[in-house]
Amino acid sequence: MTHTLPPGPTSPSARGAQVLAILVGSVALLMLGLQPLLLGALLEAGQVTLEGVGLVAMGEIVALGLGVLIGDLCLPVRSLRAITTLAALAAAALDLVTTRVGGDLALGLVRAAAGIAEGLMVWSTTAVIVRAAVPERLAGLFFVVQTLAQATTGLVLAHLVLPVAGWPGGFALLAGLCALAALLAARFARPLGPLTPTVSQAGVGMRWTRPRIGTLLLVFLQLATLGALWAYAEPLGTRAGFSPTAVQTLIAAGLGMQVLGGSVGTWLVRRAPIRPVLLGCCLVLGLSALGIARTAQGGPLAFAALCGLFTFTWLFMLPFQMALAFRVDGSGQVASLVPAAQLFGSAFGPLMASLVVTGEAVAPVPFVAAGFALLAMLALPLTRSAPRQGFSERQFR
Repeated sequence: MTHTLPPGPTSPSARGAQVLAILVGSVALLMLGLQPLLLGALLEAGQVTLEGVGLVAMGEIVALGLGVLIGDLCLPVRSLRAITTLAALAAAALDLVTTRVGGDLALGLVRAAAGIAEGLMVWSTTAVIVRAAVPERLAGLFFVVQTLAQATTGLVLAHLVLPVAGWPGGFALLAGLCALAALLAARFARPLGPLTPTVSQAGVGMRWTRPRIGTLLLVFLQLATLGALWAYAEPLGTRAGFSPTAVQTLIAAGLGMQVLGGSVGTWLVRRAPIRPVLLGCCLVLGLSALGIARTAQGGPLAFAALCGLFTFTWLFMLPFQMALAFRVDGSGQVASLVPAAQLFGSAFGPLMASLVVTGEAVAPVPFVAAGFALLAMLALPLTRSAPRQGFSERQFR
């Protein structure tokens, strides 16, 4: 009897599934990049208060992380097509509902529900990535594509949609893109098999060892570093001597630096040592934050250079985070939780930074970011484990 093998990680059908996964995940994460634009439009229209903007933004980010966790812990990958399709349809419906509600509470609840649906879409993308032949490179490609998608959609919104249709048009555009993702998933998504356990997990399931916990902690702290500083990039830039328009232009240019950093990181991730690179990234982020703290009153050029370095490092290090996750757990189960750790860190950093902001005074924010970078450096040794009998040294580098 002839048995039909499932498509391999490099087969044409697998490559098609990877392309679809990247598209679905990029649509799911559009709102993260567009939050300043769309929430700012909501604020100008009086649909949300200044205090409510931060809560709505953080609620959606946290809900995104919860959606990834729900998918990873509770949902079967064999039903990936149905789950992805339904999640994308739910996200589209909630984007449309957003155009019909107003007020901090109503908008916060609707956007949190949308975050859950978007998180499930990201989970479906991660489920495909961790089963790829070279998952860290595919993850790097995903990070670059999602950033390009955010930049492109942001330009379309700013110059074509918002001037004509206002903020409801922006959410209607997101709804249309989510509906398109649902149609593509219903047509082309395919079920996946379970992750292959490593030798240490055979018959016992994944154990939460120190290196595995340390890896997720490191990812969380590095993204908290990024989130803490970048959430206050505009007032920090104004403090350094930029006009509001110039700061917005600089922030947009930061997306280009992210794409460059992600491209270089994707190319280097199989060529450079993982932990030394991540240590260097912690140092660069921490020193950049401290440098930005010194740019008050007349340091626009230094601020621009440090922001460029900061945003380059942002996407550069993400493929290495995924590579480290596979180093400590070859089955990919830890890697599947990396997006959730990234999202929770992205929400936690601004939350902690907000506690030190008084009125318009944002001077302490860079020190919060530098503190997170230091904690990330201290967490890095936790990702190591002494070689054990029956394991090669390479597994624990």
